[in-house]
Amino acid sequence: MDHEQILNRLNTLPGFIGFWYKNLVTGESIALHENDLFESASVIKLPMFAAIQKWHAEGSVDLQEKLTFTEEDKFPSCGALQFFPTPMEVDIETLCKLMITLSDNTATNLLIRRFGMKAFNAEFQRMGLEKSRIERYLFDAEASARGLENRVTPRDMGLLLEEIYRRTFVNTEVSAYMEDILLRQQIKHKIRGYFPKSIPCAHKTGEDNGITNDVGIVYSDSPFVVCWLTNRTDVPEAEKAIREITLELTQNA
Repeated sequence: MDHEQILNRLNTLPGFIGFWYKNLVTGESIALHENDLFESASVIKLPMFAAIQKWHAEGSVDLQEKLTFTEEDKFPSCGALQFFPTPMEVDIETLCKLMITLSDNTATNLLIRRFGMKAFNAEFQRMGLEKSRIERYLFDAEASARGLENRVTPRDMGLLLEEIYRRTFVNTEVSAYMEDILLRQQIKHKIRGYFPKSIPCAHKTGEDNGITNDVGIVYSDSPFVVCWLTNRTDVPEAEKAIREITLELTQNA
């Protein structure tokens, strides 16, 4: 499947489709609506994770600081914290790990409350994420009804992932730590749905009504970044394309 075939396939998918591919060895790239904003669903957790790790490296955040959550703080459907008795204290490092590996929504909202949307958005800008923004808590139906959504672009997510791969996000230690956590992702049915388990993939997914997203680094013989953001789509059809095209990119990288 060459560039034209991939773009043709993307253009046949229902809804609003964003795509960013970059071979990290050759520099070859393919993009569609790469600078447009998409509702991120849980993909917003990736730049949040990055911002917190950056603050920790700079000395302004203690990852062992504990946050308390109560029954009222629990949110469905992903994650582990919703099943624990409350009140409970959990440190920021554990919340970050749960936010990424299990896409824990309770952990995410606790972190948004702790640091604030304004601080996250300012840090996103400093990180070079030109358009990506967090505008509401997860499962905040009232804010969503007012048009407030968390949004990212395929290019923003792709460039952040490339920095992690090249060990240039903050420093080698921070980049390697983030990569390790992303490699432990437990939601695996999209980007890595068809290719062999022997090929590692460091990624973060996102799902909601009519939304299915996945952005990550694929460690094939010729590693690459691939970012899928699909809004107002047919989720099963979009996920089939995600699996098939990513497999093709893996085989031809």
